[in-house]
Amino acid sequence: MSRALILDFDDSVKPMPEAETISLTGWQETIRFACRKERLHELGRELAPILDARPPVVFPGSGDYHHVSYLLIEALRPLDTRIQVVVFDNHPDNMRYPFGIHCGSWVWHVSRLPFVSRVLVVGVTSSDVEAGRLWQNHLTPLFSGKIAYFCVQRNLRILHRLGIRNSRSFPSMAALLDELPSTLAAASEPVYLSIDKDVLADNIVRTNWDQGVLRLEELTTAIRMLQGRIFACDVVGDVSPYRYRSPFKRFLSGLDRQPEIPRRTLGDWQAQHQRVNRHLLSILAP
Repeated sequence: MSRALILDFDDSVKPMPEAETISLTGWQETIRFACRKERLHELGRELAPILDARPPVVFPGSGDYHHVSYLLIEALRPLDTRIQVVVFDNHPDNMRYPFGIHCGSWVWHVSRLPFVSRVLVVGVTSSDVEAGRLWQNHLTPLFSGKIAYFCVQRNLRILHRLGIRNSRSFPSMAALLDELPSTLAAASEPVYLSIDKDVLADNIVRTNWDQGVLRLEELTTAIRMLQGRIFACDVVGDVSPYRYRSPFKRFLSGLDRQPEIPRRTLGDWQAQHQRVNRHLLSILAP
């Protein structure tokens, strides 16, 4: 088995000698941004022989495919092992979406899997967690501690007034990383790690979502905190332009104010991602 698997929906992840590439361009319109869970499970059945081999690192492409992480985690169910999920992301991905599953709601779906003990979302700087948009979050798993947010410079006063204590905001990423080891050590389950590169500052890579403040060396430090406990991982956040055929998906992506990707800079942006992908792969699957 190769050290990595590229699920090539959108030609955003460039080939790497360490990775096997599976062409899935025919699924792009169906899966990208959002889909019915039935269609995601249909894709899962197609990929089952590959996923059964459990490649250590999977690259699904754009952050618009982050809900594919749900599929990758669900594929671990036959192992009959409790796991925790650690997500590095600039967004909580625990938002309400009544039409199936999408890249901003998949964490909630993962939290409902019986073998997942908790989901820790690290590096959030998005206002999705603050008062004006808090109602869009699934609150029940936050109350129970099944989902927790580790944010940077976000106002969680309303969240805490509601009695949600496991989610925290830190004055800086350095302060968050100082606290992270003890939080990770408090749970003994093996870790599924999911990285959305929109958690990184935009001078490192550029994505089609608003971005966080994490530096690459800080992400490297955080991954090393988990070494020896990570048994599977995915990396999303690569960049690709796409115009949906579906008016509904065009409407939804417009609501999220996804910026246009300048064609003249696309090659440079993808080259940045290639360098980061190679760096992450060298740590995650040496």
